[in-house]
Amino acid sequence: MAGMRLTGMMSGMDTESIIQQLVEAKKTKVDKAKKSQTKLNWKQDAWKELNTKLQNLQKKYLSNMRFATDYAKKVTKVSNSNKVSVITGENAVNGVQSLRIDQLAKSGYMTGGKLEAEEGELTALSKISDIKGVDENIGGTIHIKTKGSESVVDIEITNDTTISDVLTQLKSAGVNANFDAKQGRLYISSKEMGEANDFEITGDEGALSALGLSKSQSTKVAGQDAIIHLNGAEYKSTNNTFEINGLTFTALGTTGENEEITVTTQNDTDGIYDMLKNFLKEYNSIINEMDKLYNADSAKGYEPLTNEEKDAMSESEIKEWESKIKDSLLRRDDNLSTVSSALKSVMSAGIEVNGKTMYLSSFGINTLSYFEAADNERNAYHIDGDPDDASTSGNADKLKSMIASDPDTVVSFFTQLSKNLYDKMSDLSKSVDGYRTFGNFYDDKKMKSDYDDYTSKISDLEKKLTAYEDKWYAKFAAMETALAKMQSNMSAVTGLLGG
Repeated sequence: MAGMRLTGMMSGMDTESIIQQLVEAKKTKVDKAKKSQTKLNWKQDAWKELNTKLQNLQKKYLSNMRFATDYAKKVTKVSNSNKVSVITGENAVNGVQSLRIDQLAKSGYMTGGKLEAEEGELTALSKISDIKGVDENIGGTIHIKTKGSESVVDIEITNDTTISDVLTQLKSAGVNANFDAKQGRLYISSKEMGEANDFEITGDEGALSALGLSKSQSTKVAGQDAIIHLNGAEYKSTNNTFEINGLTFTALGTTGENEEITVTTQNDTDGIYDMLKNFLKEYNSIINEMDKLYNADSAKGYEPLTNEEKDAMSESEIKEWESKIKDSLLRRDDNLSTVSSALKSVMSAGIEVNGKTMYLSSFGINTLSYFEAADNERNAYHIDGDPDDASTSGNADKLKSMIASDPDTVVSFFTQLSKNLYDKMSDLSKSVDGYRTFGNFYDDKKMKSDYDDYTSKISDLEKKLTAYEDKWYAKFAAMETALAKMQSNMSAVTGLLGG
């Protein structure tokens, strides 16, 4: 724009207002382009949000549900969970088994006799000579042997040996060792449970007695394996865990005389049911939203607001105005219609299972009637007998019954349905040069390109507007200059005439 502008000093005209009125028509073009760009930006945001939900449906559910392994859900129940816990693996075999737990695994453990100090209290830094009752010139060797090792570790004991020295050498020999100063005792244990990991301590009686480790002073619990009998066969484990034929047993307690625990492995009806129910819940949420967006009320006459228009409105009025526009952005959207119709078509199609054409309705899964369903929820599916669905909770639960009685048919149908839906969604989200990025269900590239075009267009229009405005300021400035000269000339003439 021009640096200095004359505003009607000579003419007395309100040139500022006149010029603003002259450029208003040009400014309308700028505002219109900005509003179109804003609306496109909002449309991009609406598609991004919906796109994320579609991707989640495909990746979180369909990607796995198209494979039969995702339905290989089994559960194992035990008659006494206080004595055993069971984890069911994919390869577990359905059936009822009997279990007896004869013995739990234990670590080898030695509790040393109580030691007292000649004076004060013993600590890990105390010397052997500080222990009450130790011979003045004690000397000797302690031998440590773990069952898992062929070698024997010797620990030399002298008056100057500290309790800490003994602990360090015991640990190096392959056992856990600790001195509890409050109790005045050494505690030694094997690093792992089981008979094969037990240890033995022998040596000179004087050295053992000095540390409270002689047989007459200490208590030794032998390490032992866990022993169970499953269906009459014996199994041993160095710990309390057994992996047998797809089941992982963790023994928690021994069974009593003549007591047997019943172990029942069966298909996890609830697990498969919940998976299908959660999938349908996610699908319904998306399809309802798509119907709502497509059938939205028209926002004809509503356009994004300029800053000047916002200044004349309250915050609540602005929010209501913009919400009206945003809610209608995907109304009658062709791309939305294509995606929505494709999903509905796959879900309603028949699938052949063992020579018979079956539908979702074959499993007690249906949409509600036109008059029962709420607006924009007529394409949502409901499971008969679903306790969380007020519309169908009173019906017989056909799906859960079929999962229990004929799981192969259920798996065959839903794996194929999931594959069909997954493949269709992959086709809908394939890459299209200049229009779409792979994995997206809308023309993200085209929208970005159009947005960038608006940016360039707005910039050009603003430059033209500035030039147009400057042109009129220049014209009025020239007029003011001319009037000023004319006024000056008239004054000069009047002066010459003696006026």
